[in-house]
Amino acid sequence: MKRPTARDVAELAGVSRAAVSFVFSGRAAGNLSAETQKRIKEAADQLDYRPDEVARSLRKTRSAVIGLLSDEIATSPFAGRMVLGAMEAARERGHQVLLLESRLDPAAEAEAVAELRARRVDGIVYAAMSMRRTAVPEGIDPARAVLANCLPREPGSYACVVADERAGGRSAVEVLIEAGHREIALLGGEKGDLAASDRARGATDGLRAAGIVAREEWTLHAGWQIDEGYAAAVRVLDQAVRPTGLVCANDRVATGALLAAARLGIDVPHELSVVGYDDQDQMAGHLVPALTTIALPHHEMGATAVRTLLDAADAGVDVDRSGAHLLTCPVITRDSVRPPRRT
Repeated sequence: MKRPTARDVAELAGVSRAAVSFVFSGRAAGNLSAETQKRIKEAADQLDYRPDEVARSLRKTRSAVIGLLSDEIATSPFAGRMVLGAMEAARERGHQVLLLESRLDPAAEAEAVAELRARRVDGIVYAAMSMRRTAVPEGIDPARAVLANCLPREPGSYACVVADERAGGRSAVEVLIEAGHREIALLGGEKGDLAASDRARGATDGLRAAGIVAREEWTLHAGWQIDEGYAAAVRVLDQAVRPTGLVCANDRVATGALLAAARLGIDVPHELSVVGYDDQDQMAGHLVPALTTIALPHHEMGATAVRTLLDAADAGVDVDRSGAHLLTCPVITRDSVRPPRRT
């Protein structure tokens, strides 16, 4: 006769496999209600279920180390936030983070994965410093891995933690709408880029919800750089009729827009309000005026990825790969937005 499993108990009790693991590992208090614990124990008794002590002892043999493999830590302005979030979350649970970087070199990536597996890390965070779909390196077990700031090429193949870019794009527009603006231009990012597309869709969502039709001549692909933002802003602002608010693809594009406004003699924020995106270190808060922007939650990405790994490891289950974990992109309010002047 087949020996009953934790999955059998979970199905009979109408709970998750993780809940069963909580009960039989002594960690149910604070995680499950008394009623749920009782139901699980009754189901176990009914099935004559007993935990596999050998398997449990093997699962408890853990390294207390999480591997973090990233593509370009040294060159990204956001990497420090993600690494710090991962390290803090790991430390809270008695773990350390082993940090490796591939520089997008397949050979270096393969060596890094081999090193992490040799060290028997309790899980791997595979992080990208720019949002994209990615081919996960061979050898990274999807049951013990979480992607941060990237998506797998095959949906559902890996767990992932990413910024809710579409909601962030909508928030950027709503900052201007709430300040009273209705003449709003959108200086979008690089055409075809995943983050740029989501931000643009979100911005359009916000305009549509407010009953505002985006003017075609005020909706441009500006790219990601300061000079591209400058050129796009000049096209939009050097007209007889111009917008009172700009939503920019990122803080670099917003910087270009501020330079364009200064060149054209347009006062920001009294004649033109500008919203950026990213809250880039050593930039957004140091511009004149200081830039209102949408922050990318890199710190929370790192922390959430590590917590997701450790929650699954503690419960003795695989990481949940059913859907992307979307994190809020908060609004950072500074000085570049004011209500529009009434003429």
